[in-house]
Amino acid sequence: MGEFLSGAPAFGLVLSLAAYLLGDFARKRLKWAWLNPLLLAVLLVIAVLLLTGLPYERYIESAGLLSFLLGPATVCLAIPLYKRMRLLRRNWKAVLGGTLAGVLSSLLGVFALARLLHLNAVEYASLLPKSVTTAIGIGIAAENGGLPAVSAALIILTGIFGNLCAGLACKLFRVREPLARGLAIGTASHAIGTARAFEMGEVEGAMSGLAIVVSGLLTVVLAPLFAGMI
Repeated sequence: MGEFLSGAPAFGLVLSLAAYLLGDFARKRLKWAWLNPLLLAVLLVIAVLLLTGLPYERYIESAGLLSFLLGPATVCLAIPLYKRMRLLRRNWKAVLGGTLAGVLSSLLGVFALARLLHLNAVEYASLLPKSVTTAIGIGIAAENGGLPAVSAALIILTGIFGNLCAGLACKLFRVREPLARGLAIGTASHAIGTARAFEMGEVEGAMSGLAIVVSGLLTVVLAPLFAGMI
């Protein structure tokens, strides 16, 4: 079966889209908040690869179009931000301060975790970019001696966790300001979390999209400094 599917040039693309659509259908039908379409899609793809014996390298090659579209999709997040440009101008200090605080919290948290679990330099560097978007995080991991594949998996897990827990965290800590909620979600859980922010409101989604860019740039600058600490 694996050899047959290897000959289908778009198998990975079709499988990924079908798995996500099935996950989205399941969430809408069952209405379970924890049933994230992306998480279910990942599990379905893994199950298919294991059952068919299709090599991961062949799958990722045939799904290359999705990776290519990741960049343009991230850029499209600027559209709602443009619509809220006046809000950004009025609160630019809060945006920069809040995003910087989020990035430092993430990097310091990874450093503390690495010390606690006695992680080596490679594992530590792979974990550092967990809260930035995949397109940026993979590059950060590679430049600092980490494993890009491991970083990609951790980034996805971080995003899914943020998507699932964003609403609960805002309620638990009584964060009601839309700008603050958007910045926190985007800084902590990048594009996957931003999808949840858009469900909360347009301001939350716009600020979350902005936080992806700002936190990514800050992490590019600060990650090498933290990488040298272990």
